Amino acid sequence: MTLYATLDSPLGELLLVGEESATAPGGTALASLSLPGQKGGATVQDGWTYDPAAFTEIVQQLHAYFDGKLTRFSIEYASTRGTDFQQRVWQALEAIPYGTTTTYGRIAADIGAARGAVRAIGTAIGANPLLVVRPCHRVIAADGSLSGYAGGPERKRQLLGLEGAVPDAA
Repeated sequence: MTLYATLDSPLGELLLVGEESATAPGGTALASLSLPGQKGGATVQDGWTYDPAAFTEIVQQLHAYFDGKLTRFSIEYASTRGTDFQQRVWQALEAIPYGTTTTYGRIAADIGAARGAVRAIGTAIGANPLLVVRPCHRVIAADGSLSGYAGGPERKRQLLGLEGAVPDAA
């Protein structure tokens, strides 16, 4: 069963989508976290069940993150669909420490892709269904600019500012 809830956040209203899970804290595995107007973001579908209580643990962690008290999420993800390449890129995103940034080229190197794969890396990052909790906002251009965030550059700047990681060239 697909469950959903919304959460007011400093970025705007977040849409949380999940699936029931016997092993996830609170009983819900997160499948998507998106923002209004986000490129490729989720939208509520017929047959989904609105159940804010199912996301209590996830919401608590998000509040703690936005309050500057949480630096690493402990959330079970529903099996997110993606190619093997996307899955490798997404795993690399999860390894980027709080309060730091990396580049698309560095992600390519980390996953063993050719340096010329930077565009493909950006496409895979853009397909990340778990904004904020899978920290794609920590990836910046080699020149320090804040390009390529599905939630928009201002939200990317907000998240990096929250983490104390806004690059000088931004």
